[in-house]
Amino acid sequence: MIVRMSKYTFVLYHERQKEFLAALQELGLVDITTTGWEANDRERAMLAELEQHRAAKSYFAELAAEEGFVPGEPFGDGEEAFGQYLRAAVALEELKGKLEKARKEAEELAVWGDFSPATLRRLADEGIVLRFFSVYDSEFPAVMQAAGDAIIVEQVARSGGRTFFVTVGRGEGELPFDAQEYKAPDMTADDKRRQMAALEAQMEQARGVMARAYASREAIEAHGERLREQLDFSRAGNSGRREAEDRLVILEGWATEATSAQVDELLAAYPDVVYFKERPTPQDDTPVVLKNNRFVNPFEVIGQFYALPRYGTMDLTAFFGPFYMLFFGFCLGDAGYGLLLTLASFFLRRKRTEAMKQIANLTLLCGLSAVLFGFLAGSFFGVQLAGLKMFAGMREKFLDTDMLFTLSLGLGFVQIVFALVLNIVNVSRQFGFKYSLGTLGWLMILVGGLGMVFLPGLGVVLPAALYYAVMGVGAVLMIFLHNPDRNPLVNFGSGLWNTYNNVTGLLGDVLSYIRLFALCLSGGTLALVFNDLAFGLTADLPVVLSQIVAIVILLFGHSINLFMSALGAFVHPMRLTFVEFYKNAGFESTQREFTPLKKTGK
Repeated sequence: MIVRMSKYTFVLYHERQKEFLAALQELGLVDITTTGWEANDRERAMLAELEQHRAAKSYFAELAAEEGFVPGEPFGDGEEAFGQYLRAAVALEELKGKLEKARKEAEELAVWGDFSPATLRRLADEGIVLRFFSVYDSEFPAVMQAAGDAIIVEQVARSGGRTFFVTVGRGEGELPFDAQEYKAPDMTADDKRRQMAALEAQMEQARGVMARAYASREAIEAHGERLREQLDFSRAGNSGRREAEDRLVILEGWATEATSAQVDELLAAYPDVVYFKERPTPQDDTPVVLKNNRFVNPFEVIGQFYALPRYGTMDLTAFFGPFYMLFFGFCLGDAGYGLLLTLASFFLRRKRTEAMKQIANLTLLCGLSAVLFGFLAGSFFGVQLAGLKMFAGMREKFLDTDMLFTLSLGLGFVQIVFALVLNIVNVSRQFGFKYSLGTLGWLMILVGGLGMVFLPGLGVVLPAALYYAVMGVGAVLMIFLHNPDRNPLVNFGSGLWNTYNNVTGLLGDVLSYIRLFALCLSGGTLALVFNDLAFGLTADLPVVLSQIVAIVILLFGHSINLFMSALGAFVHPMRLTFVEFYKNAGFESTQREFTPLKKTGK
C-alpha cells in the first residue's frame, strides 16, 4: 500500500531558513524537495567523502574474511579512525605498487649474481666498462665466435632459455654481435630484497592501522551518517525558490498524512513561517513510501529491484507477491532444496537488522513454496518419490512433465488476466471508468474465448450465443471506445492496431511462462544425474571408499545445482513480474522515495 502524503509549501524570511530547517531535521518527518539542486564545492567534497565511506565498508568486509585477521585497538572517535583509514589506504596502495615493482626488479637482478656496484663505478671511473647482455641460448656460441680474442665475454647465468653475460672493455663502442643490452645495475638482488623487506615492514604498519580502523568501524559508520546528515541539511538549504530580491525563500515539503499533525504542531511554534497544506495532485513529483502487512512486506525487496510505484497509482506488491512465491517454488521444483532454504531463513533471522529480517521472511516463504511444488513434482534431492514404496499409493497424484507444462502456461495466463483486472481498477480510480473500457473489452474477449474452450470440459454448459455476446461486446469496447475523448469512428483505426498488438503480445507473454517448466525440469534432471553419478561410479569400489566418494559427489553436485537452481528461481520470476505482469497491470514508476530530513538515528 502506498502511504498517503500531505504537501507543504513553506514561505519564510531567508535569515530564518537554517533555524527552520534545523527544527525540521530534529523532527525527522518532512521530505524537502531538492529538484534542480546542484552541488557546490563543499557538497561535492562531502559526496566524495561519503563514497570513501562506502569503500571503507567494503574493505572492512574483505578484511574480516581474511584468514587469521585480528582486529586492533579502536581509535578514540570515528573522525580520527576514518582519517587514519584514509591515510593507511593510500599508503597501502602506494606500497603495493612499490613492492610489486621491487619484486620484478629483484628477479631481473638475480641473474647477475652477487657483485659490488661500488666496484663497477670505480672501474668505470678508470675507463674499464662492464656491459650487460643476454641472448637466446642457441645464439651464445655465435656471440663468442664474433667476439673472438678482441673482446672479453664472460657468461654469468642461464635462465628462461636465455644466456646472460657481460663484456669488459673501454668505452661504449659498437660490438660485432646482436644482443639485448641492459642498463648497468646499481644494486644487487640482495640489496633489492632488503628494500622489499623495508617496504613489507611499512605495509605491516599500515595493516596495523587498518586493523585498528576495523575495530572502530561502528564509529566510522556513525561518522558517515553524521556526514550524510550534514549533506542533507546543506542540500535542503540550497534548494527552494528565492523571491522578493532573495529575501523570501519558498520550500516544498512532504509528510505522511499520519504524521502531518506533528508537523502542524511544529509549525505552530513558527508564526513567522507561512505555510500551505494540501493534497498532492497528479502533476506533483510526490515521494513514495510503502507500508504492507507481514506477509506482503518481504516482497518489497523484489519490487525495489525495479522501481517504486508512482504516487496515486496502485502498489502491486501485494498482488505479485503470491505469484512470485509460487513461481519460485515452481522453478526450484525440489522439496529437498526448498527445505534447505527454509532452514537457511531461520539462520538469517539471527541477524537482527530490519533488512535481514525482511530477506529471511522472503527466503522462508519461497522455501516453503519450493517444498510444496517439490512434493507435487515428486522430487526430493533428485530422488523420484513416485519410485519409492512408501509413496506407491500417491504415484498418480504426482505431476508429470505434461501436467507441469500445462500448469506453467495456466499460471501465466491467470496472472496476465489478473493483471488486466488490476489495470482496469487502477485506471478507473485515477481517471474514471470510461478510460478503462478498452482494457475491459480485451479482458471480455479473453474470458469469453477461454470459457468457450475450457468450460465444457469441466462440465459447465452455457449457450454459445452467450460467449459470442461477451466477445462481441468486448470487441466493440476495445475497437471503438478505447479512447473516450475521441469519436468512436476515429478510434476504429487505432483500435485495430491495438487488437493486433494485444493478440501478438498475449501470445509472447504466455509463452514466456514456459521458463517455469524449463527451470523446474532442468533442476530436477540435474539432481537426478548427480545421484546416478554418485552411486553409479562407486558401485565397484570397496564399501567404505564408495560411501566417502558418493558423499563427496553428492555434496559437490547438489551444492552447484542448488546454487544455480536458486539463482534461476530468483531471477526468472522477477523477470516475469517486471515484464509480463507490470506491463499488463499498467504499472507506472517513480524514482523518488520518501526520505525525510532527519537527524542520525531517528
